[in-house]
Amino acid sequence: MAMAKNKTQCFTCHKDKITYPCKGCSKEFCLIHLTEHQQNLNEELNHTINDYDEFKQKINEQKQNPQNDLLIEQIDQWERQSIEIIQQKAQECRKIVIEYSQTFINDIENKFNNLSEQIKQIHQENEFNEIDLNYLRNQLIKITQEFNNPSNVSIKENSQSFIKEISIISSKKPKFNKWKQSAITVAGRNGEGRQLNQLNSPDGICIDEKKNIFIADFRNHRIVEWKYNAKQGLVITAENKEGNLMNQLSSPTDVIVDQQNHSIIIADLGNRRVIHWLNRNQQILIDNIDCFGLAMDKKEFLYVSDWRKNEVRRWKLSEYNNEGIVVAGGNGQGNQLNQLSYPTFIFVDEEQSVYVSDKQNHRVMKWRKDAKQGRIVAGGNREGANLNQLSYPHGVNVDDLGQIYVADCWNHRVMRWCEGNDKGEVVVGGNGQGNQSNQLNCPMGLSFDGEGNLYVTDTSNNRIEKFEIVQ
Repeated sequence: MAMAKNKTQCFTCHKDKITYPCKGCSKEFCLIHLTEHQQNLNEELNHTINDYDEFKQKINEQKQNPQNDLLIEQIDQWERQSIEIIQQKAQECRKIVIEYSQTFINDIENKFNNLSEQIKQIHQENEFNEIDLNYLRNQLIKITQEFNNPSNVSIKENSQSFIKEISIISSKKPKFNKWKQSAITVAGRNGEGRQLNQLNSPDGICIDEKKNIFIADFRNHRIVEWKYNAKQGLVITAENKEGNLMNQLSSPTDVIVDQQNHSIIIADLGNRRVIHWLNRNQQILIDNIDCFGLAMDKKEFLYVSDWRKNEVRRWKLSEYNNEGIVVAGGNGQGNQLNQLSYPTFIFVDEEQSVYVSDKQNHRVMKWRKDAKQGRIVAGGNREGANLNQLSYPHGVNVDDLGQIYVADCWNHRVMRWCEGNDKGEVVVGGNGQGNQSNQLNCPMGLSFDGEGNLYVTDTSNNRIEKFEIVQ
């Protein structure tokens, strides 16, 4: 504050004195009342600090019990009304709310800590004015309102059957990956054939840690390994012709890599068996099964879809001499929530929920572990090309955010659905049936590599397409 050269009227005592301007309020004060004014500012700062301390206490209390009471109460009420069928879903929702609340409180605490540092600095330097105090008050009001009104999370209820399905929805949208719309052909590209640089109606694929592609080459009755950036593939099954001997295949539909044991498991559709292939040695794991899709979870359980029995069964590794356990379907062919109609590819998440491409029902179903019926998570609105429809879905994959990717075969596109949404979105393809770099022709299998690049089995074009992720 600079000293004035001429006498002016003090704002407090209204007397003409040597005054000193306050830059914060733009008023003039005599020396006595300038000191008083500064004391008043100090008192206001102390009040503000007390308000911050009280808010800090609220944060600490919330951290001890990081739950949004209103949302939890709604979930608990829903759980009591729906009893046993939806208790598992209620637990999932609680987990999401608790994780959200913890993240929310951490964000608030970070903002609060930043403001607290500014207060400490102002207090230590003893150089502040009304502008500074107004800023601090406004910031405290802002984060207090945000703390008291977490409006970016709510409950969404969908009426379904005789229960109400609920899910946690947030206005904070997750980051959705995007891919280049023009693909790179990484396997095939030389037309239909059985040469090493050709494929014939490839079906399921699997990508290993080194970006090598394992392909179920359906009409060539073989499994081909196409190494990263290779010009041609390597046939890793002994015979390159159809047959039912141990070293032969008949119309394989899917393949998965058991990287821990450096082996592959094959759905040998035409021979109605699942084969384990290790260093040219073959072992029948499951026989007399109309297998189509395969999946393995982190606990080394093997899942197999049976298109004729309209079910998915699970086996524990090294215990394939039993009939396995039905984990989806198994109630005859149909379109009810406990039924399937020609299940094809499957995916299993970390919670052992099974996602099934229910081909002839034009939908993807999710069956939670030990559930008696599934839930429609994509399609289910009859066959069609609208964003809420699918047409004979095949490959299915789910990312870490729970977003579901579907090879929408007869619509010649790959769709992404967020569970609970009424419709999906096209991520690649969808430009009509064709063989251009931005087109697909009956896509069947799909997979991702470690970098998030999307691989699609472009079956009727006899090639594997790679859509690079947009960073």
